[in-house]
Amino acid sequence: MGKPHFISDEIVVLSRRDYDALMARSGDEGAEDRMTATIIAESDAAIAAGADIALPEDVWTAIEAGETPVRAIRKHRGMTQTGLAAAAGVTQGYIADIETGKKAGSTETLKAIARALAVPLDTLVD
Repeated sequence: MGKPHFISDEIVVLSRRDYDALMARSGDEGAEDRMTATIIAESDAAIAAGADIALPEDVWTAIEAGETPVRAIRKHRGMTQTGLAAAAGVTQGYIADIETGKKAGSTETLKAIARALAVPLDTLVD
C-alpha cells in the first residue's frame, strides 16, 4: 500500500489502487473485481517486460511442497542437470548440490542459471 496523504484529521487521500484494495478487503465486490483486474494487468505487464515469469501451477505447487525452484523449473523446461550445467557454465555436480540444498550458489552462478532457465533471478531465490 502506498503512503496515504492526510489533508486533515477527517480527510485522507489514497491512490485508486489502495482505495480499491481497502474496499475489496471490506467485501465490496466491485472493488474486488477492479483489484483483480489491476493485479492481472500488473502481472501481464511484468511478464511482458521480462520482470516476471508465467509458470504452470504444477511448477509452483512443487516449489511450495519443498522442491527447489532450480529443480522444478529445470524439469518443467525438460532440461537435464548436465544440460543446465552446460548452459550456465557450471558442473553437473554443482547443479545437483544446489537442487539438494547442499549449496546455495553464488549470485553470479544463480544469475547464469536464471538466464539458462529463462526466468528472472528472484524466481530462484526467496
